[in-house]
Amino acid sequence: MSGPSTHEITQLLQAWGDGDEGAVDKLTPLVYRELHQVAQRYMAHQPSDHTLQTTALINEVYLRLVNLRDMSWQNRAHFFAVCAKLMRRILTDFARSRRYVKRGGHTTLVSLDEARIVSQDSRADFAALDDALNRLGAVDLRKSQVVELRFFGGLSVEETAEVLKVSSDTVQREWKMAKLWLLRQLGGEGRDGA
Repeated sequence: MSGPSTHEITQLLQAWGDGDEGAVDKLTPLVYRELHQVAQRYMAHQPSDHTLQTTALINEVYLRLVNLRDMSWQNRAHFFAVCAKLMRRILTDFARSRRYVKRGGHTTLVSLDEARIVSQDSRADFAALDDALNRLGAVDLRKSQVVELRFFGGLSVEETAEVLKVSSDTVQREWKMAKLWLLRQLGGEGRDGA
């Protein structure tokens, strides 16, 4: 079974951006499966008592997407980059609200590995990851964007390069350096921002 073409998704995104409300109805089933897979990867590493479900996360992303007005969608990669930002905000807000409610109790955990960032034994909460990404963004915005696109958006190296308008080699280099920086930050080592 083959998925929708990148060109098909891009055309629907551009039609939606031009005000064609019917394009959203056609687009939703084409991107839902991919968004669900990305969200499911995060949710699979959550504790069994975690109250935010995969479907709820995707629904929240859709609600926020629909409220974006005058968005000029460039292509599929741009769409998933925006979805990555939205997922990051939703998950971080949820983690922070849980932390405040429980006052130091259990926080929402996310595996930073997911075959991407660090070993499977390393875990950090979304709020700590968001804080670390904000610190990284202050030092090197592009490295922070690479992590956001790859980790939260599930974009490939090539798609990330397309969004950021850099080479795939640059993305791979930035990804490697960002992982090391985040490991130190989340492990409590070297908070100098190097």
